[in-house]
Amino acid sequence: MKYGFDNEKYLKIQSEHIKERIGLFGDKLYMEFGGKLFDDYHASRVLPGFEPDSKLQMLMKLKDDVEIIIVISAVDIEKNKIRQDLGITYDMDVLRLRDEFTSRDLRVNSVVITHYNGQSSADAYRRRLEAMDIKVYYHHTIEGYPNNVALIDSEEGFGKNDYVETTKPLVVVTAPGPGSGKMAVCLSQLYQENKRGVKAGYAKFETFPVWSMPLNHPVNMAYEAATADLEDVNMIDPFHLDAYGQMAVNYNRDIEIFPVMNALFDDIFGTSPYKSPTDMGVNMIGSCISDDEICCEASLQEIIRRYYTALCNFAIGKATESEINKLSLLMKKAKITTADRKTTVAAKERLDNAGVATAAIELEDGTILTGETSPLLGPCSALLLNALKHLAGIAHNIKLIPQTMIGPIQKTKVNYLHGHNPRLHTDEVLVAISMMSLIDENCKLALEQLPNLKGAQVHSTVMLSEVDRKTFNKLGIDLTCDPVKKINQRLLHLSSL
Repeated sequence: MKYGFDNEKYLKIQSEHIKERIGLFGDKLYMEFGGKLFDDYHASRVLPGFEPDSKLQMLMKLKDDVEIIIVISAVDIEKNKIRQDLGITYDMDVLRLRDEFTSRDLRVNSVVITHYNGQSSADAYRRRLEAMDIKVYYHHTIEGYPNNVALIDSEEGFGKNDYVETTKPLVVVTAPGPGSGKMAVCLSQLYQENKRGVKAGYAKFETFPVWSMPLNHPVNMAYEAATADLEDVNMIDPFHLDAYGQMAVNYNRDIEIFPVMNALFDDIFGTSPYKSPTDMGVNMIGSCISDDEICCEASLQEIIRRYYTALCNFAIGKATESEINKLSLLMKKAKITTADRKTTVAAKERLDNAGVATAAIELEDGTILTGETSPLLGPCSALLLNALKHLAGIAHNIKLIPQTMIGPIQKTKVNYLHGHNPRLHTDEVLVAISMMSLIDENCKLALEQLPNLKGAQVHSTVMLSEVDRKTFNKLGIDLTCDPVKKINQRLLHLSSL
């Protein structure tokens, strides 16, 4: 992989910058962490060299001074909201996050349930956590938040919330996803700390958009693509421009809420420590890009991938037309099309020739391979075998899995498990190769190539099963699919590109 981001430099200067911000306020800093702390795959895709757990590694450098509050909304508990990338509910993800943090010797202070209005599901969740010896606090819905500053900054507003007692100078406030109420928890704690004579401050850690890069830089445009479903828009920060005469990029929600934030800071501290929403951030990403060209290309490819994801989600009723339209406009602004994804072109060329579902992969060295569906294998299973043989230097005509093994697997799938698709999925192919590796040297060599698939690009001309998508994800392969379903051995096009 060609790297465009200096991860070691990032860990060093980001942790130093946070220490400086703690010193700015005195006793304590509440830092709202946006995005994902240890599985930020979007950042690692658009900034090659950025490790998915870089933010967590950075916190590890500060672990003696840090504790963590995990926030979850009572509304999300009640709705059983799902984290789409992991397929688990937000309430389960809170426990996953806690386990991840504690396994790295980071102290988790407590869980705060926000937007609480007496929901029975929130009460049940609190009892469940407390039975696990986890401290739980309630923060209530405040009528008119965030605009009713007089009510918010009063005993009937933030004053009604439970006070979370903390002991470390840096308190990280994180959550399973957006809209959980992280900022409100930070501000409520500032109000409560001020009442107790504790000098505490607030800062925000958002990886994107990158404030020090141009508005239409591909890295920032890729962030807009990633949040197309939230309707976030990157903007020039007018407050920063007015205060410093300097262009800085932020996004609409922070810019819209900044006057309210300033009013709250004025009420709590007597004067606001910040002149712009950009001032609130502690993001040093822009200073650690070592090769802008590599990051630009990676970001443009991410926009195309997001477009395909939206098309497929729309086909199954999980995305809106406005989301697709926004991504289409971003692609036009970036002067890219789906034809700029090499695997898309290769897969469609084979589709035109074969007349059946196909897939293509681009390996790290630029090699492009293709595969097609057959009575025994789906297109991505065939593709996976082709890629492993290529990497292992095995001739294409050599069969890694004998047909005598595939037959019994298909019989079990259809006759005993009552499946409708007899073809082997990618995970079944890997299991079969694993078994054969005990007696076949080629299979052993092929298995050893799996780590070399990390970062590969794949495009399929049909939407894949959840099993195949998860297999590619575990292998670190970036996947796109045409929004096409296979029905009764026919291809049904749900949307044209």
